Amino acid sequence: MPDITQLALFSAAAFVLAITPGPGIFYVAARTLSGGRAEGVASSFGTGLGGMVHVLAGSLGISAIVLTSAELFTALKLLGAAYLVWIGLRTFHAARRDALVALAGGTAAPPVGARRAFREGVLVEALNPKTAAFFLAFVPQFVDPAAGSVALQFAVLGSVSVTLNTLADVVVAFAASGIRTGAAARPGLIRRLREGSGAAMIALGVGLALAGRPST
Repeated sequence: MPDITQLALFSAAAFVLAITPGPGIFYVAARTLSGGRAEGVASSFGTGLGGMVHVLAGSLGISAIVLTSAELFTALKLLGAAYLVWIGLRTFHAARRDALVALAGGTAAPPVGARRAFREGVLVEALNPKTAAFFLAFVPQFVDPAAGSVALQFAVLGSVSVTLNTLADVVVAFAASGIRTGAAARPGLIRRLREGSGAAMIALGVGLALAGRPST
């Protein structure tokens, strides 16, 4: 186990990184603007669980194997990118479809729901090899081999980082929900927010697809 001083230093650094805007925060904000607070919070916990997959894989040495193999890294990266783009396209088209249905006097389709948002959050994060690269680059700096099991220290520190990231994402979900609620009386603005959310997810997917493999 890491000692208290090391854990405090790591927590401080992880907190700064957690509140720094990045792909995870933008993804949660996009989900919230598209489907509301419940979907945003659910996707926050989903990405948190997906992050724990990388923590476990990193502690067991699996992530290092994936990052060392160009083929495995590329396959995981493209799968994750394709999934993000698919979610974005679905969100974008749903916004357009619901707007047309509303103009025709019909009823818009219900949101995808918190359960689906949670599952998609898990997959989005678990299929992102850049998250694995982050943990392998960041966590070992605070691991002390003399303090005991390296794998256990990696798992504990990684869990702290994931917890802080998840809490930051939940705060973002509530903030984005407030923006969405404020626009509730303006259907046209809601449609544009949902379309923008879909476009943001597509952009995140394209960015992931273009990401290079970190040097090992």
